[in-house]
Amino acid sequence: MIVNGHSYYSLRYGTLSLRELVQSAVELDIGTLVLTDINNSSAALDFVKLAKEKGIKPLIGIEFHDATGWLFTLIAQNNEGFYQINHYLSSFLMQGREFEKYPPYLEDTLVIFPLNAKRIRNLRANEYFGVLPHQCTHLLKFKEEDLKKCVALHTVTFQPKQKYYQLHRILRAVDLNTTLPKLKENQVAPRNQFFTNLDRVKAKYEMYPQLIEQGKALLEKCHVDFEYGIPKNKAVFGESEEADQELLLQIAEEGFRYRYDVQNRKARERFEKELNVIIDLGFVSYFLITWDIIQYAKSKGYHHIGRGSGANSIIAYCLKITDVDPIDLDLYFERFINPHRTSPPDFDIDFSWDERDDVTEYIFRKHGAEFVGLITTYNTFKTKSAIREIAKTFALPKEDIDRLIRYPEHVLNANKVTRELLYYANLVNGFPNYLGIHAGGVIISEEPLFNYTAMQMMPKGFPIVHWDMYVAEDIGFHKYDILSQRGLGHIKEAVEIIQKNQGIEVDIHQVDEFKKDEKVRRQLQSGNTIGCFYIESPAMRGLLNKLRCDNYISLVAASSIIRPGVAKSGMMKQYIERFHDRSFTYLHPIMKEHLSETYGIMIYQEDVIKIAHYFAGIDLADADILRRAMSGKFRSKKEMERVVNLFFENCKERGYPDELTKEVWRQIESFSGYSFSKAHSASYAVESFQSLYLKAHFPLEFMVAVINNRGGFYGSEFYINEARNAGAVIKEPCVNRSEVNATIYGKDIYIGLSFVRELEYRLIKRILWERKENGNFQSIQDFMERIHPSLEQVMILIRTNALRFSSLSKKELTWQCQFILKGTPKPNPTKNLFRLETRNYQLPKLEHNPYDDYMDQIELIGYSIDSPFQLVKSTLKRSLFARDLKTHADQVIYIAGYYVAQKKVKTVKHELMKFGCFIDQEGQFFDTVHFPDTLSKYPLQGRGCYYIMGKVVLDFGYPNVEVIKVKKLEWRERSEFFALRQAQEPQE
Repeated sequence: MIVNGHSYYSLRYGTLSLRELVQSAVELDIGTLVLTDINNSSAALDFVKLAKEKGIKPLIGIEFHDATGWLFTLIAQNNEGFYQINHYLSSFLMQGREFEKYPPYLEDTLVIFPLNAKRIRNLRANEYFGVLPHQCTHLLKFKEEDLKKCVALHTVTFQPKQKYYQLHRILRAVDLNTTLPKLKENQVAPRNQFFTNLDRVKAKYEMYPQLIEQGKALLEKCHVDFEYGIPKNKAVFGESEEADQELLLQIAEEGFRYRYDVQNRKARERFEKELNVIIDLGFVSYFLITWDIIQYAKSKGYHHIGRGSGANSIIAYCLKITDVDPIDLDLYFERFINPHRTSPPDFDIDFSWDERDDVTEYIFRKHGAEFVGLITTYNTFKTKSAIREIAKTFALPKEDIDRLIRYPEHVLNANKVTRELLYYANLVNGFPNYLGIHAGGVIISEEPLFNYTAMQMMPKGFPIVHWDMYVAEDIGFHKYDILSQRGLGHIKEAVEIIQKNQGIEVDIHQVDEFKKDEKVRRQLQSGNTIGCFYIESPAMRGLLNKLRCDNYISLVAASSIIRPGVAKSGMMKQYIERFHDRSFTYLHPIMKEHLSETYGIMIYQEDVIKIAHYFAGIDLADADILRRAMSGKFRSKKEMERVVNLFFENCKERGYPDELTKEVWRQIESFSGYSFSKAHSASYAVESFQSLYLKAHFPLEFMVAVINNRGGFYGSEFYINEARNAGAVIKEPCVNRSEVNATIYGKDIYIGLSFVRELEYRLIKRILWERKENGNFQSIQDFMERIHPSLEQVMILIRTNALRFSSLSKKELTWQCQFILKGTPKPNPTKNLFRLETRNYQLPKLEHNPYDDYMDQIELIGYSIDSPFQLVKSTLKRSLFARDLKTHADQVIYIAGYYVAQKKVKTVKHELMKFGCFIDQEGQFFDTVHFPDTLSKYPLQGRGCYYIMGKVVLDFGYPNVEVIKVKKLEWRERSEFFALRQAQEPQE
């Protein structure tokens, strides 16, 4: 008999986890189990490993389904057969084609057709009919010869209980985007597809016992296995291992001379030591492939940042993979590669968001499509999304679903249907739903990847393997993380804008010079870091002020302690206190010996390894398991429990008081999921210093680049505000001066045409092309004849003042354009030989109210490019400015602020409080604290200007306003605003 199972990696079909599937087989004494997930190979490698551990012979295959149901099942007779199945499945998944009804001949596979399939004459030697237990009566008309091509087939899809069959039906309805009553018989599995006593199953075949023997005989000839933990990455970069070693030595030596004085003995010793380890452990090609990726990026003018644990390596520094000097920061190589580490090395390479795809495409071209794949992530059902998905299958209306999500305690939710829905939502929680793309993980294999997985094309145009980073690591792949971020985009663009606007070339890689630059250090210490990568949030700017941060080393520490794990544990506060008062006592002398740089506080992942090793006596391999678990990158709970027990046992043996052991463990545990390696923080700090240099020396060009990359903590209007603070003159969009994005001429910054909402991109392209080919527009008539805009589009340009070159008011332009459009035929792609004559109209005097300009900007750009306080009714005479706050410590003050952002937090009593961020009337930032009692009485009401009464509290010299009262300010009416502006104008 063939017993084949579907795990829940038969997406939106199976309900069994791998462990449940294998454990059930163990309990029923099933000696051979075939995993045949539907159109998916995600679980195959884990299944083989787990089944062997449990004493079960594992076999693997794929069950092919289309919209009509089960087509056929392919089972691998050996590893070559698994390759053939993966290659065949991938040929459809990569091209988005529908499956064939019958597969081609695949020599090393078994093919099982459903018995109810159209009768196939002349079955090949490896093809059979699968007879399910309830189908034996269908064989009465079969001839004896036909029965030789039939095998007993017991398929398992769900657990025996009725609730799991119902869960299977729900998953099918989710997959098909239908409701439960509309499901058809061929869209769900038969009710009996669950594990049961094999004797009962065999009894169903008592008339045809040969079917059981035939299935058994087929499986006895099959065997698959994999070598786990054996490196499978591309082993050789060039022609041979010897050639690779020679190349690595050559380019590393060149890099050493670029980075260091040749007489630097410390660096030289480290350099030689690392080279030996890299060669001994077989990672030469890994370094060379990464170096080659960087070389390609440089050839294209791309900027990159190498970060992660790879920045611990002096060889990576010399190969210019990273700009982090491990000697300078005392980073130890063993955090990246050492014989004790249980995980492979890992380079994280960041590129600009608009360059990463090209780099990824280069990797596929260079190493071959069959050898390269992106790692997948399993996007799972989560509580709220599961409720929504399942509610649709129950045919609940949207209003009921929204109420259930937003107000779960609502009285209308207390009914039988809702209770059942929530039960199944909880049951499916954590099931894989669909395959996604890992943030940047790329694997490059020595052998074709089809040996291990099927592959499928994703919408971005790159194929993924069917398993995640944990399976990749188990089988022996170490990934290359090719990542993207907008921070690099604005650094690169800023350099280009500086060259264009000032004619100055900036070498952005001279980070060592930036670290010594006094102007940069003052910029950092001031906390004026808006737009700078990773250090611009209110919390980070406050931390920089509290630490008086003015150097690279302290910025590296700040980049780590701002992380939630460190902050939540109270260690961030303790770190700041110890920075200001050095008369503290270390928890233990080992802390003083190994954590003196961070005042005895663990703030880096490396600190976990140090303390586990030196304090608790855990060896480096187990210490690394602990470190990886703390950073969320280890999935073996059993191994983790062993190391945790070892920690406490060793501490007890060493005679540590229980209170000391518990406190050290509390600090380690608080890192969970949030900690940085020191090298990672150092890499972030490098990029921060690059941003700081540009902001300190070229603030206008830098802010234009930040605006154009449309990424960062704040919205565009606040980066425009920052540019204005730096001396820029902000100009509205202009068809004669603006480009797609913001543009700078001297100190004038023009808002880009693409920032205008609802302005068609094809119109923008036409304006820019026409301007480039035939020069600026001379009159509104000239513009209309050359561009042929629709009335709707030209009205948008008028309202954003983009046609002001005509010297006509908005109302005059509106009349003029309507006259032109009424008298002009529909756009003709050919140019007019003669200019069309238009009548001149004498318009009455049309008054212009600047209030309308503000409203137009808010509607069409999203914000006013001038100060929003000009619209406020109140005079705000008592209001202080942000620059005054430090001199009013412990005093109750009034201050007006324009809302920027807020952060919600829960107190120890689980009450809601908020931290607010505002800009004052001068455009300077300040922060507020809204405690629960105040927040409930005076809630923040979104965007707008507020009048705040509060007490100024200095936190290590950094001012916060603890809010007592807050009032959202009203805007002036249109007539009010016009009257005020007229009164302010000088009299003739």
